[in-house]
Amino acid sequence: MTSSKPFIPLSVAVLTVSDTRDLNSDTSGQYLVEQLGEAGHQLAHRVLVKDDIYQMRAVVSAWIADPAVHAIITTGGTGFTGRDSTPEALTPLFDKQIDGFGELFRHLSLADIGTSTVQSRAVGGMANQTVVFCLPGSTGACRTAWEGILREQLDSRFKPCNFVSHTRAGK
Repeated sequence: MTSSKPFIPLSVAVLTVSDTRDLNSDTSGQYLVEQLGEAGHQLAHRVLVKDDIYQMRAVVSAWIADPAVHAIITTGGTGFTGRDSTPEALTPLFDKQIDGFGELFRHLSLADIGTSTVQSRAVGGMANQTVVFCLPGSTGACRTAWEGILREQLDSRFKPCNFVSHTRAGK
């Protein structure tokens, strides 16, 4: 449900975590960039890093510290393989974890991938008035998260509540 409040465009950074993709083959990151633009938000940064805890933390820490970045969406590294380490890398940076985000994501993805959704470790949190969402690496998972959660929660007009009001842009 949207209200008559004005739309507040966010400045959003997109991080792809992958040992095998580059920016040209990163369909998940590209999907997110396209959806952000269509929704009226601005792309602050787009970076691809290897699945390395310290590279992820370095990039995301800089974005969290940057007052011009209001939201961060990561794609990749949330599974159970040996190299998947996005939750371990980024949850220590959160001031508050958004527990319901991972729960709702897994609920929505059940229709697409069945019980395999239990292997998704999608997480979200707030850090320094920046909302952070960590999504799986598949384009389908990014679509599920965008269409089922993020499009509304990053829209200042969505009622009864959204995350824009918790960011610097919404203050």
